[in-house]
Amino acid sequence: MLNRTMRAAVCAALTCGVWGVAAPALAALGGTPTPPPAGAVSSSLAPVVHAASGAVVTAPYTVTQTTFTAGTIVREYVSTAGTVFGIAWNGPIMPNLPVLLGTYFPQFDSARVALRAAHPGRGPIAVDLPDLVVHSGGHMGGFSGQAYLPQSLPAGVSAADIQ
Repeated sequence: MLNRTMRAAVCAALTCGVWGVAAPALAALGGTPTPPPAGAVSSSLAPVVHAASGAVVTAPYTVTQTTFTAGTIVREYVSTAGTVFGIAWNGPIMPNLPVLLGTYFPQFDSARVALRAAHPGRGPIAVDLPDLVVHSGGHMGGFSGQAYLPQSLPAGVSAADIQ
């Protein structure tokens, strides 16, 4: 059984791992993609969509998927202009949200703190702001989420496409 001091130390260590050290991200939301870190496996693809006419066309974005050594997968959604407009993740370790969200992290963190103050406890986080949406949840060993910039979604792309 852990005493109160030991529990606090364990919680602090886990928090640092979840928010600061685990699975470095590829790019900041709203920025340009960066190369994957050493040891990660990365691939890019241009998704296809089915037009109303039934024709198959290339989507107006590319997806870069990176699998980190710990097993976490991060997908970057990049516009034809080269800007990351959405990010999705899933895996055993939470990705580094300050890096993933970049300049949007303080806005997310303030909203997260307010949400937890209004609704204490654990559970998924859903931050839906006019210029930033972040949904994140899971449990130890199974995290998932998505973040995107609604104003930067390419024409014909919806939040449901970021997964």
